[in-house]
Amino acid sequence: MNIPFLDLKKINQYYEQELAEELKSVINSGWFIIGNKLTEFEKNYANFNNCNFCVGVGNGLDALILSLKSLNIGKGDEVIVPSNTYIASWLAISYVGAKVMPVEPRIDTYNIDVDLIEEKITSKTKAIMPVNLYGQSAELDKIMLIAKKHNLFVVEDNAQAQGATCNGKLTGSYGHINGTSFYPGKNLGALGDGGAITTDDPELASKIKVLRNYGSQQKYYNEIKGYNSRLDELQAAFLNIKLKKLSSENEQRVTIAQNYLKQLSGVGDIYLPVIANGCTSNYHLFVIRTAKRKELQQYLLEKGIGTVIHYPVPPHMQKAYNEYSFSKNQFPLATLIAETCLSLPIFPGMNEEQINYICDTVKTFYA
Repeated sequence: MNIPFLDLKKINQYYEQELAEELKSVINSGWFIIGNKLTEFEKNYANFNNCNFCVGVGNGLDALILSLKSLNIGKGDEVIVPSNTYIASWLAISYVGAKVMPVEPRIDTYNIDVDLIEEKITSKTKAIMPVNLYGQSAELDKIMLIAKKHNLFVVEDNAQAQGATCNGKLTGSYGHINGTSFYPGKNLGALGDGGAITTDDPELASKIKVLRNYGSQQKYYNEIKGYNSRLDELQAAFLNIKLKKLSSENEQRVTIAQNYLKQLSGVGDIYLPVIANGCTSNYHLFVIRTAKRKELQQYLLEKGIGTVIHYPVPPHMQKAYNEYSFSKNQFPLATLIAETCLSLPIFPGMNEEQINYICDTVKTFYA
């Protein structure tokens, strides 16, 4: 049996006819940037997240950069961020000129350890950037209380967790402003790059709309030094179609994850993902940890099962952050996760036969 890590072809084939119709509609409209399709999607995605405003941008990294810019965070400021995350979270902070202040995760949930945040707060701290990693909500309610206590902003990195919740409230609606990604592999994936920002603050939403469009509200009149980062009409049209099925596809992922959790419990030295109290996950990824990762990954590959390592090098050990002079052991949990994590296949459309084959193959490896 051959099971890819992620079957985007199968996922998108479900929408093929509707996508083709939208492609034709956009072509026939003759309007490709900041038009009715984008306006419609922004309204729909804001409603999905129970937020007042959504602003579509070019990609997930831009969503985080523009969010920080809208809060006037820059040189001399510090932003608290998880030590274990995709590097985009750190890059956004660096691009606005601020300093990253890494905080270690909980080793069971992989999300930022809220009990360690306050010790990193200084007079220069301006914001906390929780990352809802692998699809699970961080403990956002507790983070918001810390932020309120210290008069800090919260910028959610919600690129992986559309539809997840913390105590019944959706991720992407907790922070003062929140960035997400529609990279093709995400639960809500475009057929190209894309991103969005959600907020309940009308002033921040208006500021983002200016920032994303060259610093301009009226063409050729530029109020500030802005960016060129617009979610284009075609991707907005595609996302409008796929948004309707996001909740049901997330439910499929949860079912697959529950099957994994049941069948792989107690197998070998595997550490299975844990969900924090009050939180849920959309299971963007199903990440296990094992000291035998290299051997297990190779064995699964030989049996036709694709896996991915998210992420093999933690941000503090990337050459891009050499100026911080971080040591490998400065963030030992981030390092441990990077050295032992392995993501198993999980995507809408997986059938029980495939899930059973993966679980049986893992068990055979350890046997």
